[in-house]
Amino acid sequence: MTQWEGKSKGTPLGYKIFIFFIKNIGLNAAYFILYFVAAYFIVFSFSTTKTSYYFFRKRLKQSVSLALINVYRNYFVFGQTLIDRMAISFGLKDKFTFTHDGREKIRPFLEKGEGGIIFSGHIGSFNIARYFFDEFSNLDIKVNMVVTDQEHDQIKEFVGAVSSNTYMKFIVLKEDMSHIFEMNAALSNNEILIFAADRYVEGIQSLEHNFFGEKVKFPLGPYKLAARRKKPILFMFIMKGKGKRYDLYALKPVLEELPVQPAHIVSEYCKSMEMMVRKYPLQWFNFYDYWDDFSKDS
Repeated sequence: MTQWEGKSKGTPLGYKIFIFFIKNIGLNAAYFILYFVAAYFIVFSFSTTKTSYYFFRKRLKQSVSLALINVYRNYFVFGQTLIDRMAISFGLKDKFTFTHDGREKIRPFLEKGEGGIIFSGHIGSFNIARYFFDEFSNLDIKVNMVVTDQEHDQIKEFVGAVSSNTYMKFIVLKEDMSHIFEMNAALSNNEILIFAADRYVEGIQSLEHNFFGEKVKFPLGPYKLAARRKKPILFMFIMKGKGKRYDLYALKPVLEELPVQPAHIVSEYCKSMEMMVRKYPLQWFNFYDYWDDFSKDS
């Protein structure tokens, strides 16, 4: 079964090393270390290396040589996004350029005052959405990012420890399901929820849809909530550009068939995700057997 185990790449020691370099030597020094770290993961994280290779080879139909090169580049770009996220949280936001190609969709979305649901995914760097949305802090609306326990602990301990001056809040997914009440309360108060809705975890309700030509399971919860609450919906992706630039894309789904069903939303979501991944193939950061390729080849 295609599922995520609830853990992301990286270790506490690894984060601390990069934090030391960012604070004491600079961003470029941290980037330099990545050349060696990416090579380390190629060799010593074989399962994720294999899933990355399968993605480039099977999904994007790249040649063997290009797929192998892009596995390394995939690790490297992923490391850069982690370093950038830490650097921004440490007050180095002025070192980066942020472009808002989706501003014309996000501002009206917020100004409506109806609340809504924004779908993102583990491509690019959706975790820095908090810094894009701070631009709209003058608007009288709250924005909540829905994260797992592991993601929240990571943000608190290694990324957000010195960056509490953001108006974005977090709703943590909990085993006792209390997060459902928080999410419904937020929508009832006309607040915004942001989901990275591309990872399925064993034991939760799911729905399937074709993604890069093959069926994939997606978590039903976010799509069911969006269909049931009939709130405005937007797809958002924050992608790393050249150098120290990040580009925000906002896409409005075409949902003409009424009543809107979860399957309609996930269909549009997959179209948008696939478009963005093809545009930024090195920023696919789901480092696990997303399409069950291992079991199919065994």
